Amino acid sequence: MTAQPAAPLPSHRLVAGWPLPAVVLAAMLAVVGVTASAYVLAVPFEAGAFGGLTIPAVLAAGFLDGFNPCAFALLVLFATFTLTLVNAVTASGSPTAEARRRLLGAGSLYVGAVFVTYFIIGLGLLTFLGWMGRDHLVARVASVIALGMALWMLKDVFLPGVGPSMMAPSGTHGRMRKAMERGGLAGMLIAGVLVGICTVPCSGAMYLQITAVLHASGGGATGYALLALYNIAFIVPLVAMLLAVSNRRVLGQIGRWNRANSPWVKAGIALAIIAMSFGLMVSM
Repeated sequence: MTAQPAAPLPSHRLVAGWPLPAVVLAAMLAVVGVTASAYVLAVPFEAGAFGGLTIPAVLAAGFLDGFNPCAFALLVLFATFTLTLVNAVTASGSPTAEARRRLLGAGSLYVGAVFVTYFIIGLGLLTFLGWMGRDHLVARVASVIALGMALWMLKDVFLPGVGPSMMAPSGTHGRMRKAMERGGLAGMLIAGVLVGICTVPCSGAMYLQITAVLHASGGGATGYALLALYNIAFIVPLVAMLLAVSNRRVLGQIGRWNRANSPWVKAGIALAIIAMSFGLMVSM
């Protein structure tokens, strides 16, 4: 039985020359980012009460988490597959302006789904920790779990053949590819949701650590605002990938860089999580 060809990327309504999904995504991120930033600037918080967490630290942690090798590999897969779809709807090997607009529109649906899914997961973690109680013991336990996940990540770097590895569930790539092959609105949204969920096992240590800090501080509106800023920073690499995806040479360079440097990126993230874990446990 022969495989069915992938559906071409859909054409989207244009707003000032930009695909509607891209405009909606930009507006959503702008509203969330401006609202969250305005709140934390209008209602200053003591970094000491948030385990030493500052706005630059939150943004740096989110951006670093977005480069997690596990998540980044899925970004490369998305970029490669969608670029194939773009070329499939052009007359020549290079994408036309219309093909790029289709790619930007479909990719914006994907990015938006990743952002919303990951944000909801963070809200769920904060709610769960809050349900467990405001005792600092809860935050300490969460920090210990994050510390264990970070040590597991280091094991994957220096002892890759020993025991199971921390990675996205097996079959994630296949399910993501099937979702994108559906094409249209549903396919890209499903792919984005899958990525948001399936990257949690390998990028969840940093996220758990951040939510543990926010929980220990009492959370509140400041906690939600910092969580929103973290998630915006988390998808910055994905947005950058989307803007660069129409260039196969750039995509190839990104893929090669990821394969060559992913162990050291993972080690760096693990060390940052370990430092945050000990810092939180000492400060409480």
